[in-house]
Amino acid sequence: MEHQKSRGLSAIKEIPAMTMCLLRSLPIAVTVIFIVDNILMNLLAGYSLLNLPWLALNWAITVSWVSFLILDIVTKRFGPGAANTLSLIAAVTNMTCALLCFGLSKVFSNPALDFVLGGQWSVFTASTIAFILSSILNNYLNALIGKLFVKNPDGKGAYAARSFVSTFISQFTDNFVFLTLAFFIFPLIPSALQVTWTIPQILTCSVLCAGLELLSEVLFAPIGYKVVSIWKAKNTGAEYIEKYYEEAKA
Repeated sequence: MEHQKSRGLSAIKEIPAMTMCLLRSLPIAVTVIFIVDNILMNLLAGYSLLNLPWLALNWAITVSWVSFLILDIVTKRFGPGAANTLSLIAAVTNMTCALLCFGLSKVFSNPALDFVLGGQWSVFTASTIAFILSSILNNYLNALIGKLFVKNPDGKGAYAARSFVSTFISQFTDNFVFLTLAFFIFPLIPSALQVTWTIPQILTCSVLCAGLELLSEVLFAPIGYKVVSIWKAKNTGAEYIEKYYEEAKA
């Protein structure tokens, strides 16, 4: 028991070093695009693209697929643990933005500012919770499916299968959890964004958005596969892989 506790404490102490190693190993442009995309889709989520009795869409759908494409690429090269770490970094950034938005809306009594920032804390919070859950699901599901392709784990078929299946399931989870929190539960709180959706709207949007985001993934999968191939050829992320992701050494 004491030995297990010691190993657990060592693993916890290793997290900061592992995170810094990942940030050094992962191309900076990928990290920046991932974080900016997360913040952008949270800001866009408060604006309706379509609002029908049976279906509602917001503008976040135009950029949300980018994050999951990046997660698939990172998972393939660096492993699900690295993708989870990147997701948590984005989550912390999102919550920081939520606090800033909430604070600014309280400090400055500007109607235009209140309209943009006033209720965004609820959108950021809902998005952060949904994104953490769906990202972890996506990353481990992606890795699990990849293990089924024993003969050619680096082939296009393996990349497509692990990316497409994990994307659809995790995107549905992300959409459903986010929409339920942001537009069904949180609007009960006065300071939250007062945009409400019905359960039928939430369900149909979750399925439709997952399908549209999967289509985007299919269209851009060749780029993702190419990026992974280039990273492997150039031995990108060697420091992190050598220390923390044994499976990628092969």
